[in-house]
Amino acid sequence: MRSPDTAPLRIDYGPEVEEVLADLERRLADHPNASALPAPARWLAVELLVGDPDVIARIDDPVLVTDAREAAEALEQRTGLDPEALVADRRYEWIHGIAEGAVTRTAPEGPTWSDRIDAVLTHRIWGIPIFFAVMWVVFKVVTDVSAPFVDWVDSTVAGPITGWFAAIVATLGLDGTWVEALVLDGIVAGVGAVLVFVPILVFLYVLLSILEDSGYMARAAFVMDRVMLALGLHGRSFLPLLVGFGCNIPAVYATRVLEHRRDRVLTGLLVPFVSCAARLPVFVLLAAIFFEQHQGNVVFAMYVASVVFVLAIGFALSRTVFRGSERAPFVMELPPYRWPTLRSTATVTGQRVVAFLRKAGTIILAASIIVWLLLAVPARGDGAFNDTPIEDSVFATVSEGIAPVFAPAGFDSWELSGALITGFVAKEVVVSTLGQVYGLEGDEGDDAGGQSVLADIGDIGEGFATAAKDAALAVPRMLGVDFAETDAPDSALAGAIRADFESTSGGHGALAALAFMLFVLLYVPCMATIGAQRHEMGARWTWFSVVLNTGVALLVATLVFQVGRALGLG
Repeated sequence: MRSPDTAPLRIDYGPEVEEVLADLERRLADHPNASALPAPARWLAVELLVGDPDVIARIDDPVLVTDAREAAEALEQRTGLDPEALVADRRYEWIHGIAEGAVTRTAPEGPTWSDRIDAVLTHRIWGIPIFFAVMWVVFKVVTDVSAPFVDWVDSTVAGPITGWFAAIVATLGLDGTWVEALVLDGIVAGVGAVLVFVPILVFLYVLLSILEDSGYMARAAFVMDRVMLALGLHGRSFLPLLVGFGCNIPAVYATRVLEHRRDRVLTGLLVPFVSCAARLPVFVLLAAIFFEQHQGNVVFAMYVASVVFVLAIGFALSRTVFRGSERAPFVMELPPYRWPTLRSTATVTGQRVVAFLRKAGTIILAASIIVWLLLAVPARGDGAFNDTPIEDSVFATVSEGIAPVFAPAGFDSWELSGALITGFVAKEVVVSTLGQVYGLEGDEGDDAGGQSVLADIGDIGEGFATAAKDAALAVPRMLGVDFAETDAPDSALAGAIRADFESTSGGHGALAALAFMLFVLLYVPCMATIGAQRHEMGARWTWFSVVLNTGVALLVATLVFQVGRALGLG
């Protein structure tokens, strides 16, 4: 408790701010309910000036609140800075003064090494190109170095694991029944097609964790803030959007840190345009099939496109639907640079991978079973349950009804359209659906049935060692030094997907695949994200988001394909 002879803490906010505060403080002291106010008059005056919504609601005096807002606007016009920034600046000056008086410096005065690094990384001109260069390196490493491990997981799932499940089903006397088809074609093929991409996510999460722990991600937010403000967006919105690169769901909930509802709604509408990690397997799959020599650059281009569309859509919305909304100042303290620790990186990566595997064990598993069931039930023809041509199934029939919508974009087959439908559940399900609808029965477990479990485990270990060696050789390959052959064998799934795109696009398969990737990037987010939007923004804005995303996705995919075809690309 403060003793009676101790003066209260008082920070000098400068003559212009103090003049306004003195008037507000006097009026608060003379307020009819002054005795019931929740805090000292000076503190309330400061919070009124910066527009604290909780204090405004507590005081409940429309005239005083209006006068405070007008005073803040006049102060901003005179100084060129928002009152919140002015207050924060003087508080940091006060803290700096206290620290200077209490700390004895043994090192010579001058810029620290951290200041010198910040002068480059947060430079007004070079900061943004450096940010994109860093992200290019991240996605180049993710796609190139993880590729051997992806092949290893693929061969492990398609070989030993499928063989083990087939043996278990046979032991139970259920081979040749619909149970075998459910287990092998539904569960193993569906979930396995997604688990193949776990190495990619591991590398992505490791690198992002290193950037976060090192302190660079905070600098990236600082650099991109200036861009967003210049385009009419709100500076603080970049932090939730940055979270969206991992997952859109927490990004929507992260909009709660924004002060004004218009800011929260606008940012919530932009979050689905951020390329979450769930879309990455789709990009990697199609880039490896159609752009094998440049797949890292193509995947990186999808993330650049995501940033571009966030800025473009935000620019358009802030000048139409949200015209006249207030801009919230972006005040943040840059953390010190530090070396990332192995424990921290491993913990964060492990938590994110476990969350993905939990999704694979629930949402993706359920979606795979539903897709298998719809593929097994006949909708036409003379087939029976689990004994009907895929093209006569319920899934194919429903997908065929929607497929013509995608004809202008170059991918109107029922297989591709159906994968987009199931992508509404979770974007990873797009890959698992493709693995199911192209029917790769003959490609599963062919070499696993004739040897023991111990032999299978030995093959898995040998395959991992080979993948680790190839991953190490991929690092110098990124620098133009190639120590090994890089030609990868073509899989049945890749061949089927390539043939389908070539057929639906009239020979412009790569162009149609690019349009498909852009559609996946931009169209309606997963079901869980929509639920988060409805919780945070309400039903009306959620439906607006669904229509906006789907409309933009179809328009962009169609323009890319039609313009590219007219130019003779693809």
